[in-house]
Amino acid sequence: MSKQPDIKLITTDDGSHSLYVSRLNETYHSFHGAVQESVHVFIKSGLQYKTQQATQPSCSIFEVGLGTGLNALLTAEYAHDHQLKINFTSIEAYPLKAELTDHLNYCNYLKAPEAPEWFSKIHQSKWNIDEPIHNHFLLKKIDKKLEEFSLPEAAFDIIYFDAFAPSKQEELWSYDILNKIVQAMKPDAVFVTYCAKGQLKRDLKNLGLTVNSLPGPPGKKEMVQAVKQ
Repeated sequence: MSKQPDIKLITTDDGSHSLYVSRLNETYHSFHGAVQESVHVFIKSGLQYKTQQATQPSCSIFEVGLGTGLNALLTAEYAHDHQLKINFTSIEAYPLKAELTDHLNYCNYLKAPEAPEWFSKIHQSKWNIDEPIHNHFLLKKIDKKLEEFSLPEAAFDIIYFDAFAPSKQEELWSYDILNKIVQAMKPDAVFVTYCAKGQLKRDLKNLGLTVNSLPGPPGKKEMVQAVKQ
């Protein structure tokens, strides 16, 4: 197994782990708290917001950036707790090695005793096929670059846009990529991201979404939630 020497495990302010990438001088999550950021941005402002708008038996999510698997794990917990069937598709061009993911402490923040099993399955499941993590959570991991992957039209209820910051991965925040994402959203679908750049808001508005600037997680003033009409 090849090493990933430019990536090291760090502890964020809420005690949960993240990863620091030296070549990018960037972390996978906010150093103010990895778990609290993911819960605030993706679970509460995305998944919980969408599922509380209208009762539905199932939900489809597309995530840009599987990364550490934290968002997938928290979503698996939500699906379990609410008995909501979730089809979760996540794209990741640079998968992490087990030598890193095996040491992440996210399961300590979940109440479900099955959390370690779920987290292990998330990282050990095969790529590019549907894999059940539990009865209410179906995962499909895509090991491709988003720029090279064709998304189905009007397929997803929620978008977790969790790429590295625009200053680090500018290509993933381009108008063309955002347009591809918007085309893949169902009517009334919700797009959430930790980023609150003015250019992102303008591009999403130009693509026909209603853009809401929401309070950000600890350490960040704002985040973006956008709804497709």
